[in-house]
Amino acid sequence: MNPDQVASALDGATAYVSTGLGSGVGWGDYSDWGVTAVYGEDSGLVAVAIDAMDGPLVRLRGVELIARVPSEVRADIHALALREGASVRVNWSGDPEVAAWGVSMGAAPELGLSPEGYTQRRDTMITYALLVGPELAEDPYTSEPVIRWSDVREKAPNPGAWPVKAEQDRPHWDWTPLEGIGPLWFGMNPEQVAAALNEVPAARHGRYPFGQPWEGFGTWMLHDDRFDTVGVTAHYSCGFGTPPTLGAVTVHGRTGPQVAFDGIRLIGMTVSTIDAALERLAENEEMGLVVGCGGDFGPDGLNMYVRATRAGDNVVSEARFCQEKWEDHG
Repeated sequence: MNPDQVASALDGATAYVSTGLGSGVGWGDYSDWGVTAVYGEDSGLVAVAIDAMDGPLVRLRGVELIARVPSEVRADIHALALREGASVRVNWSGDPEVAAWGVSMGAAPELGLSPEGYTQRRDTMITYALLVGPELAEDPYTSEPVIRWSDVREKAPNPGAWPVKAEQDRPHWDWTPLEGIGPLWFGMNPEQVAAALNEVPAARHGRYPFGQPWEGFGTWMLHDDRFDTVGVTAHYSCGFGTPPTLGAVTVHGRTGPQVAFDGIRLIGMTVSTIDAALERLAENEEMGLVVGCGGDFGPDGLNMYVRATRAGDNVVSEARFCQEKWEDHG
């Protein structure tokens, strides 16, 4: 199917976010349907992603795939594969993938409505699916053109387990808003960050300049370092001709140190509990409340956002602490 045929099949749906539709390789997000269509070289449909919250309910030979508890879907897929003699493997996100069926599962945090009708985060994960044709089935997420829609190569692969460090095993870090967190101070260079944590980064992410007139060609620019033992990611401010300096720190929810704000433990907790505590502070006019681009709550003026990370079928809280001029984009 080409993009026009897909739109017709979806009752004339419009792709509100799209890249390259009708010009060859591209993709379109049909948000009214909760579906993303990915197209190959000839603008032919090669993959469909079904959203966890808004997508249609998809059934595979009696197994419901969408908006369910991930472990329950995993068990059902393994049982079906056993009956049919199909092989199940673990994909990049730690979820089941079956090449014979062109199915790669995933999970996203569940959202709900508050009694007042506002969107609120829940403490659970629900499933989504990427469905592909046979030419992409052997490695859906690292194949063209899917990789242009969702590039997961820089994300830490998960083996299918999400252990959460116990509270008593976490060190406690102090936070000085807009200045630093634990032994890290904004403005440090990457060597100082690694020395302060006494750890070599497990992964480094960055890019080369794009060659635009205002940027020019140059050396590779470091964006972030991930430290798995300590349980943090260091994010750097950098630019053409400007060396990287620490601008933000994400404390990982499953493994990072504990950090408190106004008596509220921010790390490794249920997200709904922290959201409710921050809302109470705002209602008591003790502070303002801001919402980040990913729906993350934070105290106004402190450039800190409480985020959610997966812990199997559930989510736990983590937080990003930023310097004053840092613009957080999720």
